[in-house]
Amino acid sequence: MQPVQQQPVSRSSRFRFSLRIARRYLFSKKSHNAINVISGISSAGVAVGTMALVIALSIFAGFEQLFTGLFSAFDPELKITLVEGKYFNVDSTELQQVRNHPSVAVFSEVVQENALLRFRDKQMPALIKGVSQKEFHTMTRIDSIMFEGEFILNDGAFERAVAGLGVASTLGLGSYFIDPLYIYAPKRNERINLLRPETGFVESAVYMAGIFSLQQNEYDNQYVLVSLQLARDLFDYAPGEVSAVELQLKPGVELKQVKEELAALLGPGYTVKDRFEQQESYFTIMRIEKWITYLILSFILLIASFNIIGALSMLIIDKKADILTLRNLGADRKLIQQIFLFEGWMISAVGAFVGLVLGTVFSLVQEHWGIIRLGQGYIIDKYPAVTQFSDLLIVLVTVLLMGFLAALYPVHYIKTNSPAQ
Repeated sequence: MQPVQQQPVSRSSRFRFSLRIARRYLFSKKSHNAINVISGISSAGVAVGTMALVIALSIFAGFEQLFTGLFSAFDPELKITLVEGKYFNVDSTELQQVRNHPSVAVFSEVVQENALLRFRDKQMPALIKGVSQKEFHTMTRIDSIMFEGEFILNDGAFERAVAGLGVASTLGLGSYFIDPLYIYAPKRNERINLLRPETGFVESAVYMAGIFSLQQNEYDNQYVLVSLQLARDLFDYAPGEVSAVELQLKPGVELKQVKEELAALLGPGYTVKDRFEQQESYFTIMRIEKWITYLILSFILLIASFNIIGALSMLIIDKKADILTLRNLGADRKLIQQIFLFEGWMISAVGAFVGLVLGTVFSLVQEHWGIIRLGQGYIIDKYPAVTQFSDLLIVLVTVLLMGFLAALYPVHYIKTNSPAQ
């Protein structure tokens, strides 16, 4: 009589068998009730950590979207400046090709320089930005950030200006004040006469038409918008000379692709920046804060995952007889390890699923109804929240990876303390 040859078991069959036993151990009643309690606490800890991660990342995504929207009210989609130097001529061949590019909807010339402001007995330095009223109004959402008055840079009779709220507060400005605002710009390529320093400046008077508020000190406390022609006269720019060119693209075009095309067209002497690059330091800091918060909460989640080690170790002790039975039935060490590895992973998975659901629900409720308020004196009255699929995926992978690592030690315990085959 020939011996019966044992048929090799496929990997998928081993996987299904291990998963089935692990699921049975997870939901079955243990001989010691403490194991059920510790398993429940482990899942609850993972769920709370997962929920905190989801909420924190959604809040940061909400703030990023909020400030992106605020900056879009003032910053252009693309901005062209020189790598070295302060001004260039838009009549050059390269800039004319940019102006006629099929993806460019608005080509706005900008003259931007520092100057001194004086209103009555008060004075302060400021950043004068000369723009075309029509093009700047078309390219930005300036009307949405007007705090007082309206966006007018020249009414046909007088040169007018629109200042940031911080500038207006410092100087005591108001819309349509009778007294003019004086702007002093140093004369270009001239030395200041120490005996008569006033002769080294170009003076111009403008009348206030409005005040804007972006709720960002970088803008509100520095900027004053004037007409492009007035800025050229103040800073002695020739016709066609600008310090920057701002662009608005046509709807539906791919911004990244157009940016690369324009950069290649202009050459290495120019830089083409999108809104994120124009505010690179701000968004970099925000992203750093986001990922530091993620790391801190992940560390807390890792500590919560240590409970899985205790729960799984007690389960292994409780199931010694089952392990011996599986050994006698032909299960090898790898299969038994796989069963308890899945068990620990499932404890994490249950907590991850519950935490993801609760965190997502909370974020969606906050996004639409704003149950947590910021109070008065802020840009908005509630914490912004935006639930992004990429953030949920990152949290899920993080939790499952930590659950897998937490289950490795008890699995190693089986290997080192089980009887030899």
